[in-house]
Amino acid sequence: QAGRLPPLSGRVYGRRWLVLLLFSLLSFAQGLVWNTWGPIQNSARLAFGFSGWDIALLVFWGPIGFAPCFFFMWLMDKKGLRVTVLLTSSLVVLGAGLRCVPVSDIEIRKKLIHGGQLLNGLAGPTVMNAAPFLSTTWFSPDERATATAIASLLNSLGSAAAFLVGPLVVPPPNGTAHLVSHSNTQHIKDRIEAMLYAEFGMVSLIFSAALAYFPSRPPFPPSVAAASQRLSYRRSFCRLLSNFRFLMIALAYAIPLGVFSGWSGVLDLILTPIHVSQVDAGWIGFWSIVGGCVVGIAMARFADFIRGMLKFILLLLLSGATLASTWFTLTCLTTVTHLPLTTATLYTSCILLGIFLNSSVPIFFELFVETVYPVPEGISCGVVTFLSNVFMGVLLFFLTFYHTEFSWFNWCLPGSCLLSLLLILCFRESYDRLYLDVVVSV
Repeated sequence: QAGRLPPLSGRVYGRRWLVLLLFSLLSFAQGLVWNTWGPIQNSARLAFGFSGWDIALLVFWGPIGFAPCFFFMWLMDKKGLRVTVLLTSSLVVLGAGLRCVPVSDIEIRKKLIHGGQLLNGLAGPTVMNAAPFLSTTWFSPDERATATAIASLLNSLGSAAAFLVGPLVVPPPNGTAHLVSHSNTQHIKDRIEAMLYAEFGMVSLIFSAALAYFPSRPPFPPSVAAASQRLSYRRSFCRLLSNFRFLMIALAYAIPLGVFSGWSGVLDLILTPIHVSQVDAGWIGFWSIVGGCVVGIAMARFADFIRGMLKFILLLLLSGATLASTWFTLTCLTTVTHLPLTTATLYTSCILLGIFLNSSVPIFFELFVETVYPVPEGISCGVVTFLSNVFMGVLLFFLTFYHTEFSWFNWCLPGSCLLSLLLILCFRESYDRLYLDVVVSV
């Protein structure tokens, strides 16, 4: 039957953009639900009696949800995208719905909210790992990096939307304790409830759309790499664990991105001691992630046009991230460094940090796949995102015990970025998948 296949060139389908849109919306929604509480932590404390430990734990459910990461890798490899996406979207719907259960007992309500965040966290492995698998399955070689960037960065954009939506929908508590009345508390709680119901409605629509139409693969593969035989699940892990170059770039990705994810998830908590309002913290988080998404897609498009430049792009991005994170950390130590601590400096340093680190994600993903091909994309990216969440989880675990002073947390940022930069400098890049597409198709 192979002789009856159409030519490899041009074997792409317009519906690939619909598939990408549905997956990206799911990724966006999961990030939005995960980051619900960090941007409104002051209001949530008042309305639901959350403590600082609760706020950190609500973010912590994200990396905890990566515990079954290897199951989702296996499911994607064996059953394809449709089954994996439907299971993932159902977890997001159940998690968002559990947070909306109207229980009068505040302790039971808090447990339901924590349970909902855990279910949503279980959807994390798919929305963060599947982007390269989707782009290889549906897109041609000159569109893969762009598709990977869109699918992977929409999750971060969802987290950014939480920084915008939360503080705009939910008012902060009054600044002085004696002004906090019962009516004010009830009003804040009602606004949080309205936001939770709106998020539940949104994820339900996305699930319905995916149930109605989300195919596992196109009728014909769009490239030689998409049609080629991949290693088995077991052999893939053996190949990854024995590949020193892969382990090197896996750590270069996992350490700074894990630290940054944990840091951005509790950004409001970090900025509160230096008298930054909940609204300002929300805008800082929002623009830092949005900037990263825009620049990340632009960088991926550049990588599609000029191939073989992934290492160079990463060196530029990580150098910028190291400088921006050092600037932010020194600014927060204003009593020691005497650097001006203003809203403008905080905005600029945080936004630059978000741009450099978030935009590196799709470039890293493409480099992982090129380095270890023919290991399936979902498995290679699943391993590195699992490592990233391990580092994020360790950091947030310490934060649950040391949440009164944050200078140690801030110093983790430049340290992790510098380590990643050194690892990339020592890395020798290769493009095995791209070589197959270019040489064999010719």
